[in-house]
Amino acid sequence: MNRRIPAIMLKEVNHILRDSRTLMIVILMPIMQLVIFGYAMNMEIRGIRIGVYDYRDSALSRELVHKFAATESFQISYPQKPIGEMNRYFYQRAFHAFLIIPADFDHTMVRQNQAEVQLIIDASDPNAATMIQNYSFAVVNMFNDAERLLPIRVKTNILYNPDLKSAYFFVPGLIAMILVMISALLTSIAISKEKELGTMEQILVSPIKAHEIIIGKVLPYILLALIDAMLVLLIGKYLFKVPFVGSFPVFLAFTMLYVIVALSLGLLISTIARSQQAAMMMAITMTMLPTMMLSGFMFPIASMPKALQLITRFVPARYYLQIIRGIMLKGNGFAQLMQPGLALILMAAVLLILAIKRFSLRLK
Repeated sequence: MNRRIPAIMLKEVNHILRDSRTLMIVILMPIMQLVIFGYAMNMEIRGIRIGVYDYRDSALSRELVHKFAATESFQISYPQKPIGEMNRYFYQRAFHAFLIIPADFDHTMVRQNQAEVQLIIDASDPNAATMIQNYSFAVVNMFNDAERLLPIRVKTNILYNPDLKSAYFFVPGLIAMILVMISALLTSIAISKEKELGTMEQILVSPIKAHEIIIGKVLPYILLALIDAMLVLLIGKYLFKVPFVGSFPVFLAFTMLYVIVALSLGLLISTIARSQQAAMMMAITMTMLPTMMLSGFMFPIASMPKALQLITRFVPARYYLQIIRGIMLKGNGFAQLMQPGLALILMAAVLLILAIKRFSLRLK
């Protein structure tokens, strides 16, 4: 091996160990991001306060109310004020919704084999209102199944996430976002730091080639990024209870490939930015926003306009999300993940070539 590459690696490792900011980015930032985002992005509703006006108060109507109360999502109580004061309850945010059971509830159930109840929802938060509506429909369907035979009964088998836990969806996305942001952030300031410290001039007069500098600087950060990957994977598995049913070597191989893409992007940014601050801003802007919005993490790609769908093809996290969800939840191997893997290989090659060319121009 060329002796210059290990020398550059050793120099970069010494910089990392002496720089408390880098160590904070590597260790604390991934933990904080995964824990905060993981809990904040939980789409499973809890503590929804529903006021019940049961004008029948029969065994059947109480059974329906019990179905709502038995879920972890709803908190059931009976308002003391009459139904005419409902808007005041909404203004005070005392309730999120009201369930109104009419006095003829039992009668229509027996005579017509169906009955109507009213659910009034505060839709000032439309997302929460939609979720309350969907959860309520699910509870009513359970009540229908328990109380009467339906002409057609649908048996649903939900694969890979039988309890529909949102953590199964969000944690892999958070891992993808954290890895690309941390990796690009670390390397984006690598060359910018050399310029600010005045050590770039020493590199320029040395016989070191561009690819040797890049390899020497990237290798330590690959190791740090893989440590981050293990850290966030363990947090996802043991704190958020997200299963890992696939092969760990397959996960490690594709994660290393994804990290190389992110590090190459960071190096390319560092050849463009004139300061560490500018490099950090560019790295965060070019990784966090596209990963959250254009990778399929927050919104389905199929629902986006055609122009945006085309742009998503240039977002590395789009392909890594397919890979990590396939490995963690489905147990996919190399054969099933070849297509997104090839896309990452192409991205890594293009970004590395661009970074080396730009840095070669600097050396000249």
